[in-house]
Amino acid sequence: MALDGLGKSLRNVLDRVNGSSAIDENLIKDICKELQRALLQADVNVQLVLRLTNTVRDRALNEKPDAGKSSKQHVTRIIYEELVNLLKNGEPVALKPQTILLVGLYGQGKTTTAGKLANFFIKKGFSVGLIGADVYRPAAYDQLKQLGDKVGAEVYGEPGQKDAVKIVKDGLEKLADKKIKIIDSSGRHALEDDLIKEISDIAEAAKPQERILVLDSQVGQQAGPQADAFNKAVGVTGVILTKMDGTAKGGGALSAVATTDARIVFLGVGEHIRDLESFDADRFISRLLGMGDLAGLVEIAKEEMDESDDIEELARKMTSGKFTLNDMYMQMKAVKKMGALRKIVNMLPGMSKMEDKIDFDASQAKLDKYKVIMDSMTNQEKEEPSLIKGKRIERIALGAGVESSEVRELLRQYNNSRKMMSSVSKDRKMRKRMQKQFGNMDPDAIKELQNAEGEE
Repeated sequence: MALDGLGKSLRNVLDRVNGSSAIDENLIKDICKELQRALLQADVNVQLVLRLTNTVRDRALNEKPDAGKSSKQHVTRIIYEELVNLLKNGEPVALKPQTILLVGLYGQGKTTTAGKLANFFIKKGFSVGLIGADVYRPAAYDQLKQLGDKVGAEVYGEPGQKDAVKIVKDGLEKLADKKIKIIDSSGRHALEDDLIKEISDIAEAAKPQERILVLDSQVGQQAGPQADAFNKAVGVTGVILTKMDGTAKGGGALSAVATTDARIVFLGVGEHIRDLESFDADRFISRLLGMGDLAGLVEIAKEEMDESDDIEELARKMTSGKFTLNDMYMQMKAVKKMGALRKIVNMLPGMSKMEDKIDFDASQAKLDKYKVIMDSMTNQEKEEPSLIKGKRIERIALGAGVESSEVRELLRQYNNSRKMMSSVSKDRKMRKRMQKQFGNMDPDAIKELQNAEGEE
């Protein structure tokens, strides 16, 4: 996922909290210093870092834990909440018929993002039309056409035409039957007067419901001033940060934009057409901290898995702390179907710590091996993994044709996931945040989660 380095550093902070014998003032000060170091290395603004760590320190020292909660759980939740507050949430892009105008400087990834957005809406069941209004960049239309053909979106353009407004007007008329119309506009090396005029004229002609600024996250903290400038010029309604995969400056871009009036709506997290994620601060921080993103997993699963695969039932079990090897088997089945193993691993609670130990190039073979191992277990063992010890491990290994150490590795991964979800399920406030993440799940799933809370 984005900001892997920051995620590891933050998880080390939480490990320090959970591994401590007692929560005292000295430990809190040390933790705040580690937080500062992690955030500064991710290019987050110094003032924001100081504000966050001061708040964490004050809350940790002065707030009393809720009844039944340990000091460790209390401090963990404070860190989580303050990181979420740092990024802020805005309203997501509405899933309804609309026109979307993409704006931004040259080389920020507008055209690629247009294709990703088209794919996003098509997956949601909308018909999509793309309008190529970049009249300056050579082969811009050809690139957009290739992307449109790939995802099944109709593309309109007038190669050679220099009047962007005319292209947009003609395109809107031609694509009138499409529920979603996405306009790919021209860029410049700087926010110049002629760019502002062109975008303003297009906006006046198209009257888009969304005017989205596409920003390369590698600009770091400069993302904030750019967002402000475009917002003042054309009234930006949202921001998409591109190239969030593997950039050290992603933290700077995220935090900088979050402090402006613009809302972050999507993150571009890879080169593939599906590598566009709806931005949600709760879910983003949850993944960074190794707590997973079950709502994101459900969202992907709904698009990729068969109707017979009850992924929501799996999600309910995980959030209630009831999680067996049979459920882990379903996890792996989902991973195999959905691909992009590294991305999926980060969505599974407790699995991020295993990331460095996973050979992603041999992921398919490993998942197949784990399936064979589980097929060698009895149903009772899969439902009660605590039974699997000693001679049972040897029997399972022999039946699966693997070493006993490989059975133990599988059990360790299972226990990591189970412990993480058990911790979350016992923390009322944390679980409420997770319930919020499931806002798009079906009402029965949400009701069951709420009932589980009432049974405490």
